[in-house]
Amino acid sequence: MIKICRLIVEWPWFERGIIALIIFNAIVLGVETYPVIAVPYESILLGINKIVLIVFVIEAVLKITASAPVFKRYFGNGWNLFDFCVVVFSLIPQTGEFALIARTVRLLRILRLVTAFPELRLIISTLIKSLPGLGNVILLLSIVFYVYAIAGYHMFHEHDPFHWNSLGISLITLFRILTLEDWTDVMYAAMELYPFAWLFFVSFVVVAAFIVINMFIAVVINNLHKEQQKMEISIGENLHGEILYELEESRRMLEKVERALNSQLEQKKPPQPSDE
Repeated sequence: MIKICRLIVEWPWFERGIIALIIFNAIVLGVETYPVIAVPYESILLGINKIVLIVFVIEAVLKITASAPVFKRYFGNGWNLFDFCVVVFSLIPQTGEFALIARTVRLLRILRLVTAFPELRLIISTLIKSLPGLGNVILLLSIVFYVYAIAGYHMFHEHDPFHWNSLGISLITLFRILTLEDWTDVMYAAMELYPFAWLFFVSFVVVAAFIVINMFIAVVINNLHKEQQKMEISIGENLHGEILYELEESRRMLEKVERALNSQLEQKKPPQPSDE
């Protein structure tokens, strides 16, 4: 049974079929937002969701069975655990007080596309592992924002109160400048009062938009390289474990064959002549 489940799970078209089902389910969830389609075909859409849920439950059962007897292979993997939780929460009834929760959980099925592609899993893992390192970069960016916001308030709040009326408004204006979206309009308004105000804006763009954001990228790329190395090591360890498991299974099969052959040879041995 375990071998059959393992063959099914490792079959390339099995994973492709699950990916196609996730995409199809995402399309159905999008169609449900159109009352013109959702109202007359409500029963059909509900049936499709039930079928999708049944397939996901079968998939989870097959993968858990295929990982036996070492269930850590399945539950020890964070992505498999995420898939399992999505399936479990999808079993919440879609009526009554849990209806809103059930509809929200159904959206998590779309996120299973991330778990289906190793490259996407690598990117998500990299972003999560980069959060501690990005904390220092965010702190530096916050200091830069705070200094420039106070300086901008004192210099421009009387001439351009719409953009520099308070510390909070100044921070929002600086965020707009950081996005490089029509920031020159703010600069030209300030230059009407101070012709050299462009130095303030250009320096902020260089420091915040170029230097600090590049530091973000550097941290992420560094963690991406580390995650790639970990993934390669993990793949090697899993492959080594699978090889040992298959070798152990082969040894047991050979012992059974050997015992069967010995038993047949014992039965075919001619009877020993009696001394009488």
